Amino acid sequence: MIVFAVLYLLALVAFLTGTFGWLGQERDPLSGVFLLPLGLPWILVADLFSDSAKPWFAAIAPVLNILALVFICRWARSLHQK
Repeated sequence: MIVFAVLYLLALVAFLTGTFGWLGQERDPLSGVFLLPLGLPWILVADLFSDSAKPWFAAIAPVLNILALVFICRWARSLHQK
C-alpha cells in the first residue's frame, strides 16, 4: 500500500509539473499518463465527466484505489484477529 501511495505521489507531481510548467518544464499534454494505470478501474467512468474535469478526475482516481486498499486491509486484519 505504501508503494502504491508513493507511485501515486510521483505520478501526481509529474502531472502537475507537466500541466502547469513548474520548475521550468514545458507544458506536456501527456504528463498525466502515469496516473491512468494507477486509477483503473475508475478511469473507465471518466467519460461521464466533462472534458475540462477529466484530467482532474484522473488525478484523484488513484485515491479511490488507496481508500479501497485501506478498507480491505482493515477488514482482513479484523478477520485475522477473530
